[in-house]
Amino acid sequence: MLTGGEENRSRRETIADCSSGRTRMNHIRKQIWTGNVTQTAVIHGCSWFFIRRLVTDSASHLSRPVSWYDIQLKEQIPKHRQHLKKDKAVNILQDPGIPVLQKLTRDDLLELLATSVVYQENPLIAISKPPGLPITGKDLSLTSLLPALQQQLHLSKELHIVKASNRACSGLVLLSTCHHTTKHIEDAFIQARRRKEAFVTYCAVTVGVPEPAEGEISVALKKQNIGEHELVVPVFHPTPGNFQRKEVKKAVTRYKVLDTTDGCALVQLQPLASFQSLLQVHLTVKLCAVLGDHVHSARLGKVLGVPFCLPVESAIPRTQVLDESLLRKLRFDQKQMWKMPLHLHLHKLLIPPFETKKSETVITAAPPAYFLSTLELLGLTMNEFAQESMTKRK
Repeated sequence: MLTGGEENRSRRETIADCSSGRTRMNHIRKQIWTGNVTQTAVIHGCSWFFIRRLVTDSASHLSRPVSWYDIQLKEQIPKHRQHLKKDKAVNILQDPGIPVLQKLTRDDLLELLATSVVYQENPLIAISKPPGLPITGKDLSLTSLLPALQQQLHLSKELHIVKASNRACSGLVLLSTCHHTTKHIEDAFIQARRRKEAFVTYCAVTVGVPEPAEGEISVALKKQNIGEHELVVPVFHPTPGNFQRKEVKKAVTRYKVLDTTDGCALVQLQPLASFQSLLQVHLTVKLCAVLGDHVHSARLGKVLGVPFCLPVESAIPRTQVLDESLLRKLRFDQKQMWKMPLHLHLHKLLIPPFETKKSETVITAAPPAYFLSTLELLGLTMNEFAQESMTKRK
């Protein structure tokens, strides 16, 4: 039993502790709301990870959002939290990084291409090119680098291009040192296209999910001047005269959704025609856009979360705009989106039998590191790429 004096003293100590606790918690709240939390100590039994979570959950209510990835941790994550390291706020610009070709010297770019050989069987060589490298041009382009690449690979004959992904895409480029062989392969490609057989396969990360999950997109295309830009646009109801005057071109794309998550998809694409930006334009018809497409994504809008196509005449190219939830997944800020590369990769090339080659040749190149990191951030599976061999050499 406590005496009267002891009971009063106990009450005063309890009140003092509560007051001190409120003061400390008010100080903590002030730090959280102003984004100035730097402590990693355990406070009232609540770990720093809880405080960091509180900052994350509260950020949406601030006039100036506080992102948990802006908070610098001074101490390492405890050992029992090691499995959470993968959740650290690092986007693909930081890790693994994206090749900025303008910052590479000619020798650096040559070295990059020489180490990107994924297939070599005389007279054919296949490399996997980075995005942004133009195929032709007087300045730094793949064509202008071929003589130096020939020396780098110790080849006795000149290299020339048989098949290549376009400038914005990453992926396979088929080279040859024999024009006779090239002619046979090109003829085989033409015959395959006439039989409606796909010989190139792309993979893409899309914002939006094509429906149904597998099918064909058969929409004609044409080039049209929109403002200061010459753009490829879909033509839904072409007339026979349009084709006769070569104003439009028939175009077909086969597609298959490989995986989906939260409004994004990993999609396999097989074009059955050759036309500039064919895949990007056909995907907009399915109310999707390739991640990093800063030209055609402007043609898509949303009303109450439902996507729709805008008139192409009013859809001037601009930096792709993503929902806040998707930006958080990618660890991106909308201000950084202009740096987002096009996630469209020429993944597989099938060469039909030609000359003495009695069987088809399949060449594959896994997507670049940043592409695979994006898949991981979004939670999309990549089993197909993990299982396929990147190299096939003799």
